Amino acid sequence: MNRNVLHRVIRRSMAGVMLTVFFATAAYAQEAVADVHATVESNGLSLDTVWMLLAAMLVFFMQPGFALVEAGFTRTKNTANILMKNFLDFMLGSLLFFFVGFGIMFGSDGNGFAGIPNLGNLAFFDNGLPIEGFLVFQTMFCATAATIVSGAMAERTKFHMYLVYTILVSVIVYPVSGHWTWGNGWLMASGGWMDTHIGATFHDFAGSTIVHSVGGWLALVGAAVLGPRIGKYGKDGKSKAIPGHNLTVAALGVFILWFGWFGFNPGSQLGAAGEENRTAISHVFLTTNLAACAGGFFSLTTAWIKYRKPSLSLTLNGVLAGLVGITAGCDIVSPCGSILIGAICGVVMVFSVELIDKVFKIDDPVGASSVHGTCGIVGTIMTGLMATDGGLFYGGGASLLLAQLTGAAVVGAWAAATGFIIFKSLDMAFGIRVSRRIEEEGLDIYEHGETAYN
Repeated sequence: MNRNVLHRVIRRSMAGVMLTVFFATAAYAQEAVADVHATVESNGLSLDTVWMLLAAMLVFFMQPGFALVEAGFTRTKNTANILMKNFLDFMLGSLLFFFVGFGIMFGSDGNGFAGIPNLGNLAFFDNGLPIEGFLVFQTMFCATAATIVSGAMAERTKFHMYLVYTILVSVIVYPVSGHWTWGNGWLMASGGWMDTHIGATFHDFAGSTIVHSVGGWLALVGAAVLGPRIGKYGKDGKSKAIPGHNLTVAALGVFILWFGWFGFNPGSQLGAAGEENRTAISHVFLTTNLAACAGGFFSLTTAWIKYRKPSLSLTLNGVLAGLVGITAGCDIVSPCGSILIGAICGVVMVFSVELIDKVFKIDDPVGASSVHGTCGIVGTIMTGLMATDGGLFYGGGASLLLAQLTGAAVVGAWAAATGFIIFKSLDMAFGIRVSRRIEEEGLDIYEHGETAYN
């Protein structure tokens, strides 16, 4: 064979081999990159899931916090009853939300008045996260809304009537208003009624209105229908203090709630993977803590000036007031804004407690209607003022503020109206209050056959 021809054949063969190697390498590299992307995406989803479930654990830990606060602020003879109600809220509420409430809240893509009961079927919903984990996370919020009421109705409510109330809140009251908001309904949906008519959507990041204000309105209405405890108001109509039996227990409960709130608020980001999520949850952690501190400090200061004593009980509720107030806008207000919101809620809470007790003559043993109801509304409205993007004080106009006012009013009206119907109907049909003898001697023995302290 001619040498030149041989060289050409060799060169062509080598070129073919090189091209083959090149394309094989490129295909392998492309496949490797795809594998890396898939791994990164899978790891990100795993991290988001773990964070969501960890946050759910923290929110669950708020249940013993509520139990201790309510027990500490009430009398020894009713402690077992208070603890039992907190267990009931979570146990029964979790079952009912799984079978019915979850579908009503998140079904129908937010369209209509409400979704439909899912009857335990979770296949209808997909938000990119494991549905079982998302259900667990949402269940904790439903249980929180129901638990708020037990303290306001403490020391005089029939246990079996409280059981009926818990059922109705878990399957109707909370899921329906939740459908309008977190269920992508007309208050929060992009392009929905609120967005179209007002120019902004309702913003409640972790539930100042959706959870706390709903619970606060139900607490206020329930306590009003139930009536005050024996001896709370004298013949002259003046309010008499009925001290709780253990402020140490109450203080521990507030510390536990404060700790659990770091799941309640940052956990509502529903993700930890990526720069955006990392920044968001860090910011929410900071604003949540600052508001709690400001709420506690300014309630302490207000009580000191008003009553000439730095009240521990009002300071404890002030911490909770700050936490409730910041929950709506913890993701979109500045750290300084969160301090202002917490401070205002701490001050407002002190005057709200006095107004409800001494003017409206509604007996709320733990101040739930003020802490969760009043401060939930205040925090929601303050978000429309203090949001760094869209808030009135930051040049965003009045659209967000109007959306906040509308959302708080609509959800509040729903909770108050349904609560009144529930409690008044039960009271007229069966009576929701225990007899005078049981109330005077304590619910523990008569309702449960045991006491917390022997």
